[in-house]
Amino acid sequence: MAVEAKYIHNDEVPEDDDDYPFYPTNVEGHTGYELCTCPVCRRVTLRSYYWHEFMDDADVLFEILYPAAERIQNGLPPEVRKAYESAQNVRHIDPNAYGVLLGRVLDIVCEDRGASGDTLDQKLTSLHKNGEIPEKLVAVAAGVRRLRNVGAHADLGELTEEELPVLNDLTRAILDYV
Repeated sequence: MAVEAKYIHNDEVPEDDDDYPFYPTNVEGHTGYELCTCPVCRRVTLRSYYWHEFMDDADVLFEILYPAAERIQNGLPPEVRKAYESAQNVRHIDPNAYGVLLGRVLDIVCEDRGASGDTLDQKLTSLHKNGEIPEKLVAVAAGVRRLRNVGAHADLGELTEEELPVLNDLTRAILDYV
């Protein structure tokens, strides 16, 4: 990521401050903020870090402040979590790839839950028949499946940025339930 702007806030502790007797005096330390742009999607990221003179540069850890990270549910099977995180990584790069990867998330959920059938639609119906998901959620999953197909097949059109929140919300509804 290209750093476009920096702001450094010095975190020095006064030498005569009795509240910090353990803190070495005259330490060069600071909290830094960087405004960066992604070379692929050209979106802006704001990140912060803490550094002081006793640290190696390799020890500096960055925290992303903006955009807020997508909260991923606890308790997801590792394969489902990995697939969902992969989809989130391409969300703002390519809407079609995002749709395809969210469809993959559903495939992995079906596999994890032991669904039967040859197609995703059949597997989702199988999950309903086995009591894994309610009938209304089958319709939600079918919406994700249809949008995934648009992303995967050029002759069906193209997904847009405006459709991504809907696609994500539908997928999250399924992940929240299972």
